[in-house]
Amino acid sequence: MSAQTLTPKERKIAQKRIALTGNHAVALAVKMARAEVIAAYPITPQTPVVEKLAEYVNNGELDAEFIPVESEHSAMSAVIGASAMGARTFTETSSQGLGHMYENLPIAVGLRLPIVMGMAVRTYSAPINVWGDYSDVMSMRELGWIIYIAQNAQEAFDTIIQAYRVAEDARVHLPVVVAYDGFWTSHVLQPLDVPEDEEEVIKFAPITRNWVKLDVDNPAQLGAVGTPEWYWEIRWQAVEALRSSIKVIQEVDEEYGRKFGRSYGLVTPYRLEDAELAIVTYGSVFGLVKKVVDRLRSEGVRAGALRLRVIRPWPGEMIRKYLGHVEKVAVIDRTINHGGPVYGPMAVEIAATIHKPVYNVLATIGMRAIDSDMIYDAALKIYRGLWVPETPYTVGLRGGYE
Repeated sequence: MSAQTLTPKERKIAQKRIALTGNHAVALAVKMARAEVIAAYPITPQTPVVEKLAEYVNNGELDAEFIPVESEHSAMSAVIGASAMGARTFTETSSQGLGHMYENLPIAVGLRLPIVMGMAVRTYSAPINVWGDYSDVMSMRELGWIIYIAQNAQEAFDTIIQAYRVAEDARVHLPVVVAYDGFWTSHVLQPLDVPEDEEEVIKFAPITRNWVKLDVDNPAQLGAVGTPEWYWEIRWQAVEALRSSIKVIQEVDEEYGRKFGRSYGLVTPYRLEDAELAIVTYGSVFGLVKKVVDRLRSEGVRAGALRLRVIRPWPGEMIRKYLGHVEKVAVIDRTINHGGPVYGPMAVEIAATIHKPVYNVLATIGMRAIDSDMIYDAALKIYRGLWVPETPYTVGLRGGYE
């Protein structure tokens, strides 16, 4: 069951329809999952998440230790220490905030801590830009974190809950980040379904504490020096855990679908069965891409689309399944791979996965506005042979490569 919604009669869990922004949907999911330690440092566009969580704690709606730290580096340090003691933790960041906590990100992986972090994505400075593109989360790809990219508020809510279950699974014990569009998702009011009984969330994702590393009654070192004799073996355990977590991610997503009526898969295919042209992207832009696919289909072009929901671990087998037969694959990247062989990070990885050149299109950089007509024009150029693979093309850039 991939990216489909069951009817109310098919659902096992009673739910109610409400309206929230993406940021507040994330905060509500963290509250329902009963995070116990929250480290908060505000940065646009994620600030409303930690503000709402502070409100929940202050009002007695969430029994958690809320730590207003002085920096993002301290935020990650705080949740690392709390998670090592067995607490369910949460923090949220964006852009330069992620850069400031960067030193600690691989530490969370090496210590095998099931931290969950949200990210309302935002471009890196300079020049200073508080708007959304994916340069921040894409910079985490080689660190060992599990990385989800949600399309909308509903999926952000659902994925935070799934993330706790995945991260804390004894087969995984790795940190997870759930990314979603800054502003286009974080600040836009959207309808979503949530459980009427919050207990159902904790039943789905109970806190097991089976990852606890520290015990005051049995002192031990955590994160001691890894000499050349041992470092590789220790780190390889995290490599293998990330690789095998793909099965856990699928299992959790499917179980969530059976219980709550929504599941999303590792990727989301759209009209790809007989496609000769496929458009691959991630985040909220997928809605525009589907509209373009429908328009192209109405004009006789066998178009399809694929959304990347999980990019770490990399779902290569699933991507080959959906794109292997497609003649022309275009990847709309929403950040720049500076100096790389192809100019977008996902284009590089898609090309390596399907073993053929792809058409690389850059869009929404610095949150430059985009619409379906612009994507349609780019798709037609690819379909008609006016653009060639392995060349950077841009949508919306004044004086860009077109």
